[in-house]
Amino acid sequence: MRTLISTAFVSLDGVVEAPGGEPGYRNSGWTFKDIEFVPEAFDIKGREQEEATAMLMGRVSYEAFSPVWPGMDEFARYKAMPKYVVSTTLTENDLVSNWGETTILRTLEEVAALKQTEGGPIIVHGSATLNRTLSDAGLIDRYHLLVYPLLLGAGKRLFSDTDKDTQKLKLVEHEVYANGLQKNVFDVVH
Repeated sequence: MRTLISTAFVSLDGVVEAPGGEPGYRNSGWTFKDIEFVPEAFDIKGREQEEATAMLMGRVSYEAFSPVWPGMDEFARYKAMPKYVVSTTLTENDLVSNWGETTILRTLEEVAALKQTEGGPIIVHGSATLNRTLSDAGLIDRYHLLVYPLLLGAGKRLFSDTDKDTQKLKLVEHEVYANGLQKNVFDVVH
């Protein structure tokens, strides 16, 4: 079974909305504001590209990433790997042609079936709504979190507020950086 990894920039209070400057959010671009850049904190991002064999995302993140990421050198490895978009509304005509193979999945059952296929890890970028749904369904196996020392208040959260049974996590890697950023890698205990 393939490992499904959720990777996120997250504020200390759990917000993941618009870290890179996406429009429409009051604190948009919060990962660049008032936080000194420490390159080693982002080593995990390069490692993710090397280890992942497919990318999964929701429609909103696909629509934000697909016009930009295909031309970015920082994300060159993602261009060649298969991408899967979970959406009930996206059509084949909505997919960009310059970002490699992209498949639309309509249900969580299709995501679960994808996890059963041969291959390496599947990485989930962005996709706040999808992350909450995948977590509630028990489909996420690992979290790669870069936690920012910020309290943003309102905004889309990484974790749902669904009333559910406790989901135990095992910390498998962590580091704290001079700028206050924390890297936390958790395996979900199934």
